[in-house]
Amino acid sequence: MRLAQFCDDAQAARWFARLHEEIPWEQHRLRIFGREIDAPRLSRWIGDAEAVYTYSGSRFVPSAWTPALAELRAVVCAHGAECCNSVLANLYRDGRDSMGWHSDDEPELGSEPVIWSFSFGGVRRFRLRHRHDPRLRLELELAAGSLLRMAGTTQHHYRHDLPKTARTVAARINLTFRTIRALDG
Repeated sequence: MRLAQFCDDAQAARWFARLHEEIPWEQHRLRIFGREIDAPRLSRWIGDAEAVYTYSGSRFVPSAWTPALAELRAVVCAHGAECCNSVLANLYRDGRDSMGWHSDDEPELGSEPVIWSFSFGGVRRFRLRHRHDPRLRLELELAAGSLLRMAGTTQHHYRHDLPKTARTVAARINLTFRTIRALDG
C-alpha cells in the first residue's frame, strides 16, 4: 500500500468541481444481510463497455468515461503496470455518508487487485484492519489531492472502511480505479 499527494489543494478543488459537475451521480441500492437499502453515499460505475461489475447483490453496467475521469485514467495508466478499465466514483456529501467494512475482493477483480484511490474535497478518515488479527490496523487521513494505491494481497488480508463522523466535513469525491477481468463460464 502506498499513499502519495497527487496534487495541491487548489488543483484538488478544481478536480472536485469538474468531477462533481460531470458525473451523473445516483444512489445505488445494496443488499446487506438479505435486505436492500440505499447506499450511504452517491456513486456511479464508469468504464469500458466490458467492465461489468457485481457487488453487494447488484450488477453494474458501466457508464461512459467523462472527460475528467479519462484524464485521471491516463494518470493511472502512466504509473501502473496495466491500464484500469473502470472506476467507481463515490460522492460523500457530508460526515453522515460512509462506507462500512469491506474488501474489494470480488472474483472479477482477480486474486491480487490493484486499486488506485483518488480523494478530492473534504478530509476523511480511512481505516484498514486485518481480517484475523485485530492488532494489525491502520488509520489514514485522506487529504484533498491524495492518491492511495492498494495492491498485492491487501484485499485478501484486510478490510477497509470510511466511517461516519459527527465533525463538520466538506463533501468528498473518491475515485477507485480498477481492472475488471472476464470470468470464465
